[in-house]
Amino acid sequence: MALLHSPLHDRHVALGAKLAEFGGWEMPLEYTGVLKEHAAVREAVGVFDVSHLGTALVVGSGAAAYVNATLSNDLGRIGPGQAQYTLCCDDATGGIVDDLIVYYVSDDRVLLVPNAANSPEVVRRLAAQAPAGVSVSDHHREYAIFAVQGPDSDRVMREAGLPAGHPYMSFVAADGSFVCRTGYTGERGYEVVLPAERAGALWDAVVAAGATPCGLGARDTLRTEMGYPLHGQDIGLETTPNQGRVGWAVGWKKPAFWGREPIVAEREAGVRRRLVGLRATGRGIARPHMRVLLTPDLPVGEVTSGTFSPTLRQGVALALLDAQIEDGAEVSVDVRGRSEVFVVTRPPFVPSHVKES
Repeated sequence: MALLHSPLHDRHVALGAKLAEFGGWEMPLEYTGVLKEHAAVREAVGVFDVSHLGTALVVGSGAAAYVNATLSNDLGRIGPGQAQYTLCCDDATGGIVDDLIVYYVSDDRVLLVPNAANSPEVVRRLAAQAPAGVSVSDHHREYAIFAVQGPDSDRVMREAGLPAGHPYMSFVAADGSFVCRTGYTGERGYEVVLPAERAGALWDAVVAAGATPCGLGARDTLRTEMGYPLHGQDIGLETTPNQGRVGWAVGWKKPAFWGREPIVAEREAGVRRRLVGLRATGRGIARPHMRVLLTPDLPVGEVTSGTFSPTLRQGVALALLDAQIEDGAEVSVDVRGRSEVFVVTRPPFVPSHVKES
């Protein structure tokens, strides 16, 4: 099957980006190098094309109420003009089908931004159970999405003619576009969802204002430093919100959401494993699927994400470990036959600035 291309694909080619497959899309992995792009976001401002993310609309009388009765988080905590991180869970097992952002446009209109590979399944599940008068439709080919991230993001946004300065997890909607104060890097920033035909000109304006084009390589190192889970690696259908330590995105007092019964039961009984952070004490770099051991003959889990932290200049990772392993414990990771010591550390590994006013 041919890979899908972003509306900004010609810009990436012109910039000489190294391209790679991701979720069925051909996307930029890096332009000038992961370390430079990572530093640009932490120190100034970068821009990412994330048009591989899905866009779906839930429309009709009671659309927001329907989303609230199915997805995990409580939309009652927010209102129109605000966004929320939430989970689509399997009703029978409580496993995470996807983690996504909900844009609460109005009581009768909700925009969903799922992950690329999972977008069709999220839409399928929501459409299959939608009540009369509510429609669920996939619009991922009609929109582009890019993220402007970094401490200088407000200036770049304004110079590019975009709104900036609104509160964290709120959005401004105008002319079919949405500008939300959120992101996946741990830095102050914005995600822009806009009609595909307008994406090129706005990308050019953001770059002209000083944003460094950044690829998915830097996006991965940035999010790992924050301990943000990646669906398909750190969380997934085999992982519940309790195990993935994303229970904060569950509306525990809600009477209904998909997977509520098994998720609540597991929370009361206690989990058998949980997602933790690992920080290297030496030069070891952990990678996904490497074994984690408490003693040479006692495996306690495996690495799910791992990288070299450009900020800390050492290895950091996420891992699913037996629940009895406490924060602060020393464990060993089998790095290609070498035993490397890591400390179990609650993320983020570096300070987060995402909520700063």
